Amino acid sequence: MSPMFQALAIRNYRVYMAGSIISNTGTWMQRVAQDWLVLQLTHSGTALGIVTGLQLLPALLLSPIAGVVADRVPKRTILRFTQLAMAAPAAMLGMLAVTGVVQTWHVYVLAFVFGIGTAFDAPARQSFVVEIVGRDDLANAVGLNSASFNVARMIGPALAGVLIAALGSGTRAAGWVILVNAISYVAVFISLQLLDGTRLRPSPIVGTRKGAVREGVTYVRSRPDLVLIMCCVFFVGTFGMNFQMTSALMATEVFHKGAGEYGLLASIMAFGSLGGALLAARRTKPRLRFVVLAGGAFSLVEIASGLMPSYVTFAAILPVLGLCALTMVTSANAMIQMTSSPMMRGRVAALYLMIFLGGSPFGSPLVGWVGEAFGARWMLIGGGAVSLVGIIVATAWYASREDVQNDELRTAARNLPWGYARRANIHGVQAH
Repeated sequence: MSPMFQALAIRNYRVYMAGSIISNTGTWMQRVAQDWLVLQLTHSGTALGIVTGLQLLPALLLSPIAGVVADRVPKRTILRFTQLAMAAPAAMLGMLAVTGVVQTWHVYVLAFVFGIGTAFDAPARQSFVVEIVGRDDLANAVGLNSASFNVARMIGPALAGVLIAALGSGTRAAGWVILVNAISYVAVFISLQLLDGTRLRPSPIVGTRKGAVREGVTYVRSRPDLVLIMCCVFFVGTFGMNFQMTSALMATEVFHKGAGEYGLLASIMAFGSLGGALLAARRTKPRLRFVVLAGGAFSLVEIASGLMPSYVTFAAILPVLGLCALTMVTSANAMIQMTSSPMMRGRVAALYLMIFLGGSPFGSPLVGWVGEAFGARWMLIGGGAVSLVGIIVATAWYASREDVQNDELRTAARNLPWGYARRANIHGVQAH
């Protein structure tokens, strides 16, 4: 089998991926439908940012606790419960919209409840992959996960846009699409049941004790490479990767398009994201330089996208934006999992997700306000500029920390071979 798809040789991984593709398609359909629903109810970029922020707020508040749970409870068990926790609010919001009684505050509340399920699902799901495929195939599996996510990202938004337009483009149409997502979680639940438990490689279960969250934070602080990764994904995730909001406002306010054209933009971006994920799947050893350089490239391309003069040129640059974004995210995700101690993996993944997603409750309303006050283009230009400055500052800090070993720093600055942690006795990983 091609090295790009080697993890697919594992039956458990094939079963797990099949369920994930179905569920991710439904999730992307809901993202488009929920944003369209908010725009129909409020016609406000700020409201759109508030909904996005509320949905991601639990990641900021609960991720450390969710990481501890992921290290203490079998991850397969957690994932069974989180599918139900995400399906329930989706079903409620869909029914409210279909029956025509939905109000903006309903969306706010249910987006927050949905985010609670996501906050506990994400660290368990991230750290469950290594239990399915093992460490040797982890980087490939992470890349293929991102590829499957972006296949769903191509299909879901386009399908949602077509369905919303076919059903009348109103709140009821959005509600039917959201109900489809509620049903899609059944696929993941079934795939978890079909996994062969004898072929899983469960991580050690950490016993109950005080200070577990603090241990995770201390571990990350002892790792400058992990701190740099988290700084990069914080700036890009908080200020740059507000694609739902920016695409919606660019499509409707700048280019005066409808639901179908809006859904198409997300699918077009997903082509580039899929390319980035497949390229990442070929790399068995992700490097820190990929995170930094891809984050910087993403920031520059985002600024350029805000300057595009037409819908066609804006759509044309989106695959490049998606390619840069997924190269950064996939490399960061693989490094977080591969270089962390197995007993810390759930907590490190949770802190990573908290920083990556948790900044959006603050960034999304701010970016939404910028779009409402200055125009949708400035959401992209400003977001890209802030992301670029943040990455530069974080990289300078990393270089200053490494300056203790001058010879090694000069080599790193010249060749950019930034890789894995070097203190095997501290980090619990193989030294390079």
